[in-house]
Amino acid sequence: MKYLAIGHASYDITFRLDGYPVENTKQRVGKHIDCGGGPASNAGYLLALWGENVSFQGVVGNDYYGNMIKAEFKSVGVDTTHLELIDKYDTDLSIVLANATNASRTILTSKDTTSFKCSMPNENKYDVILVDGEEEEMSKKIIQNNKDAIKIIDAGSYRPSTVALCPLVDYLVCSKNFALDYTKMNYDGSIENLIEIHKKLTDDFNNTVVITLESKGCFTKIGDEYKLIPSIKVDSVDTTGAGDIFHGAFTYFISHNYSLENTCRLANLTGALSTLKVGGRYSMPKLSAILERKNLVDII
Repeated sequence: MKYLAIGHASYDITFRLDGYPVENTKQRVGKHIDCGGGPASNAGYLLALWGENVSFQGVVGNDYYGNMIKAEFKSVGVDTTHLELIDKYDTDLSIVLANATNASRTILTSKDTTSFKCSMPNENKYDVILVDGEEEEMSKKIIQNNKDAIKIIDAGSYRPSTVALCPLVDYLVCSKNFALDYTKMNYDGSIENLIEIHKKLTDDFNNTVVITLESKGCFTKIGDEYKLIPSIKVDSVDTTGAGDIFHGAFTYFISHNYSLENTCRLANLTGALSTLKVGGRYSMPKLSAILERKNLVDII
């Protein structure tokens, strides 16, 4: 199968701290972790790490970080033909403060005020397409040219471009924050509340909806039954990139004919195990590690 991940690519520099820093102090830390980031970028990297034929389409600067992103993709076999490196444009750079005491992360992102979007035509045919809402117009063109492909959106943040792509995909896999911002509903933690939110999304976008709930797992509808599919409990050290990794794993398993429920269970497992190490790319589990640990989740 041929996969395309299209959307945001950035570069992350992660510092692991023994607590959130106090303002106007100095704090010495150990070695920092540097790697690429971004929702579609991380998902595409995971798919390539798991042995799939993956292309990435997006825009970065023709600078140190942009070239590092390209080299990192190539190291796992991602096709970067449609990765555009733009002169006089700064690649998005994120400084991640990973709090070792509670696994929270605080992210500071530097973005170029100039807005560049994909401009390189892509007439290739793909079997599976993952979008993250960053490249609305190019994503629309590619989806239109690949009507028979499995199409998935990682709807992490509520933005007009993301909403515009939601009706065009087969699987809307969204964060709780996106679901609440779009539906303008409150979340009280109950299943009944999740059902109402899920119904609104399904009615509006007419596709299969999965709502991710971080450490609690994810919520979807299997046949006529609504289900909260739990994740496993782990002692997390860094949650950076866990959502992106979930989406990459979801894309892998749903495209390999796993049932929706089993896809969600294994994506939950993949995301949870990724929080055991620091750094999004460095924490990605190997496919063999997931398949060896299937007994940790209730595969049916």
